[in-house]
Amino acid sequence: MAKILVVDDEDDIIRLIERYAKREGYEVETAGDGSEAIEACRQNDYDAIIMDVMMPDTDGFTACKKIRAFKDIPVIMLSARGTEYDKLFGFEVGVDDYVTKPFSPKELMARINVVIKRHTVNTKDNDKTKDTEGAEKASSDSEVKSEKQRYLEADGIKVDLLGHDVYVDGEKQELTAKEYAILVYLMENTGIVLTRDQILNKVWGYEYFGDDRTVDWQIKLLRSKLGNRREAIHTIRGTGYKFQP
Repeated sequence: MAKILVVDDEDDIIRLIERYAKREGYEVETAGDGSEAIEACRQNDYDAIIMDVMMPDTDGFTACKKIRAFKDIPVIMLSARGTEYDKLFGFEVGVDDYVTKPFSPKELMARINVVIKRHTVNTKDNDKTKDTEGAEKASSDSEVKSEKQRYLEADGIKVDLLGHDVYVDGEKQELTAKEYAILVYLMENTGIVLTRDQILNKVWGYEYFGDDRTVDWQIKLLRSKLGNRREAIHTIRGTGYKFQP
């Protein structure tokens, strides 16, 4: 049974989410503010966190950033504010999804299902990567072969697929998991126009319920970290994006 942590300073919101989550078969624990959430995550493991932004003591963004420093748990942020700045900042600190209040409990449950499934797949992929690294060390021939497959390079941008590191003109850049996944997807399909829906489906999961503006916000953040190489990601008006050095 998957376990989720619901963090909000409004009891009505907690009870509402708890009721629907339990119907979906989730085990639910709750916290009243960001500080409680951080402490709960130090002591327990969760499959997902649903957290409000505006809370006393420690806000949701700060709590998310601190939790990310020691534990990898997908986070869905709740907020009464739906401005572009808020969403961009949320994605910057590592939020997986962003839901604006008032929200549909059924849609929220669907989003929880998606982030948990996606996180499970990513965890399995990381385990496979570790196995691959171990196998590479066993044979020099396999090392040479993997060296060719390990990196994506174009226009001053280099991606280490095994180390999950990104370098721009030789300088390492810190990307969030979503920014990294988008960059890899675009570079693996260099010269091909990818629609926003395709990017959503690939990076967030095939049942993603968010709007396609989410992709635009993430691309904006990604470009800011590519610096002088940002123009390698082209906007195809009305369609999506294309990586073209």
